[in-house]
Amino acid sequence: MNTSGSEIKIIAGNSNKELAEKIAEYIGVKVADCQVTTFSDGEISVNINETVRGCDVFVVQSTNNPVNNNLMELLIMIDALKRASAGRITAVIPYYGYARQDRKAKARDPITAKLVANLITAAGADRVLTMDLHASQIQGYFDIPLDHLLGGNLLANYFNSKNLEDLVVVSPDLGSVTRSRKFANQLEGEVPLAIIDKRRPKANVCEVMNLIGDVKGKNVIMLDDMIDTAGTITNAANALKEFGAKNIYAGCTHAVLSGPAIERIENSAISELIVLDTIKLPKEKELDKIKVLTVAEMFGEAIKKIFSNESVSVLF
Repeated sequence: MNTSGSEIKIIAGNSNKELAEKIAEYIGVKVADCQVTTFSDGEISVNINETVRGCDVFVVQSTNNPVNNNLMELLIMIDALKRASAGRITAVIPYYGYARQDRKAKARDPITAKLVANLITAAGADRVLTMDLHASQIQGYFDIPLDHLLGGNLLANYFNSKNLEDLVVVSPDLGSVTRSRKFANQLEGEVPLAIIDKRRPKANVCEVMNLIGDVKGKNVIMLDDMIDTAGTITNAANALKEFGAKNIYAGCTHAVLSGPAIERIENSAISELIVLDTIKLPKEKELDKIKVLTVAEMFGEAIKKIFSNESVSVLF
């Protein structure tokens, strides 16, 4: 049984309170009474209105836009909990921002993913629970234990329940091949893999070049870890239509959906986009063709296993 605390406490920042409430409901507890507001000068104020002494505390906070505010909320909540003698503090970060700055792509680049890992550790987190990091080596940027959940299972279960025929999984770019192959193996039946080879002339502009594989007359599923401006996935979908694909489905874990993303998705050849709720989808981004699945049960199970010191790897 758990040694560090007598009970689970779920504490929520402002980034995704709905998900925190769903996780708490799944576990069978209430979200702890904690207000995260700002002072008049914009500084973040955290008030935890119940005791956390000796408890196993899980702070649920995605670091999506506004990323710096959400990150500071997380750090300040962790600091408040540490100073309030929490038994163990787990930072539950369904979406880990700054993950794309994970290496020096050119001279004098920062490695911000590592800096953020250092900040979370310095603030006083004892462990981290996250999902689908943009680059899996970020797990090694932390000097504390990190559990890395995978959203592909939820997406695969959804598509399996649709009983689609003549399926092909298409990797939208070369970087997503491993993820796409793993996803294809989770689908029922022998599902082949095709790859889009694209060249990106400059940032946030991509140009589809050619297709490796066959999609003519097939139902296509494209998978990515995140969709940001949706340029890659919508260009790929439109190209697949030209290559003769029948229906085009897309799935991602993190619906960042910034800038022209919603307009691009609405006007694209994608017939249905399945996203997970690691990032709260605001009302103005809700489209008929976007369907949201919840990660609450998976995070809830992981939290229960961490609390009782059991292996989390069975969830993968």
